[in-house]
Amino acid sequence: MKYYLKVLQNYANFNGRARRAEYWYFVLFNVIASAIVGFIGGLMDFQLLGNIYSLAVLLPSIAVAVRRMHDVGKSGWFILIPIYNFILAVTAGDSGENEYGQDPKGESSSDLLDA
Repeated sequence: MKYYLKVLQNYANFNGRARRAEYWYFVLFNVIASAIVGFIGGLMDFQLLGNIYSLAVLLPSIAVAVRRMHDVGKSGWFILIPIYNFILAVTAGDSGENEYGQDPKGESSSDLLDA
């Protein structure tokens, strides 16, 4: 749940990197929240409620996906390539700093060598 809230707090931040955990926990909680909101909207006979929720989380979803691509060293535009973006989303991020920022895990390659 903390990753879901973290993504919502960084809703328009397209810079930096996002760990796999941050991205996939956001996706998980977003699917659960969508199902709950859709169910409640169905009970209230207000189908538009699900669309309003989807629109509200659209920008944070795009932002976390772009940051996830940055974690594997790719441009955010790679989210537009259907199957390849899924492969990149499940791939481990670059250890250490890359051109998009510091490692979100806080490890660098020199730290790994010292251990």
